[in-house]
Amino acid sequence: MKDSFSNYHPVVNFIYFTLVLLFSMFFMHPVYLGISLICAFIYSINLNGKKSLSFNLKFMLPMLIVTALLNPAFNHEGGTILRYLPDGNPLTLESIIYGVAAATMLITVILWFSCYNAVMTSDKFVYLFGRIIPAMSLILSMVLRFVPRFNAQIKVVSNAQKCIGRDISNGSMLQRIKHGIRILSIMITWALENSIETADSMKSRGYGLPGRTAFSIYRFDKRDKNALKFLIFCGGYILLGASLGGIYWQYFPKMKGANYSFYSITLYLAYLSLCFTPVFINIKEDRKWTAIHSEI
Repeated sequence: MKDSFSNYHPVVNFIYFTLVLLFSMFFMHPVYLGISLICAFIYSINLNGKKSLSFNLKFMLPMLIVTALLNPAFNHEGGTILRYLPDGNPLTLESIIYGVAAATMLITVILWFSCYNAVMTSDKFVYLFGRIIPAMSLILSMVLRFVPRFNAQIKVVSNAQKCIGRDISNGSMLQRIKHGIRILSIMITWALENSIETADSMKSRGYGLPGRTAFSIYRFDKRDKNALKFLIFCGGYILLGASLGGIYWQYFPKMKGANYSFYSITLYLAYLSLCFTPVFINIKEDRKWTAIHSEI
């Protein structure tokens, strides 16, 4: 499915992911964790389709379960003792719930970062920070671009070596090690040659010269302005609620948090609206396109 949110101005994209990532890392309230996880899961599938669904079920779900189970084995805080472990340490309800919450937070942040990498391309990052931190933004952009290129190139080299019987799956253990070292040597040579070519290309295009201009295809229009206002409103309202204790929650020694009220429900809705913004935009644009197509 085409992601309409990716076509918004980079400022809008960056502020959105900054808000959802920070909130996902620092808000440990169960309701907010659940909202963030569900929205991140839906948006990742919206961006990457069946590939993301398969990845979430094969890797994220087992990681969630393992992380949730490990915490009670090492964390024995809490006042509600369920039983005692063979080593004599107590197994508490609070440690189990906290393990689930911590695992949910970890998985949610990973999912949001996967969405960030799909939306915030290197050219957007350079556009935002090229004038503020030009060297750092260029290095980060090149690093983010280098990783997928390196993975693609190592597959090409491995397949080529496999065709001549020199892959890491061919021969004895010693031969496999030699083949692996050979592939690594080829990749290091490729990376060094690529860096030299990149440096020569940048130099020939005048990188670093005074007065050099930069071309940009991004324009901040009315649509971006409205989206930015909405994100700032939701983010500000949620931060205000956090400062007033509306998002408070503790796990130890007893679980307790902010009382449920009309105000807390409005905070839940604001957070849901914030996290669900890209999916809502995609649904709206799809309906608009379907209506236009039906009239033709």
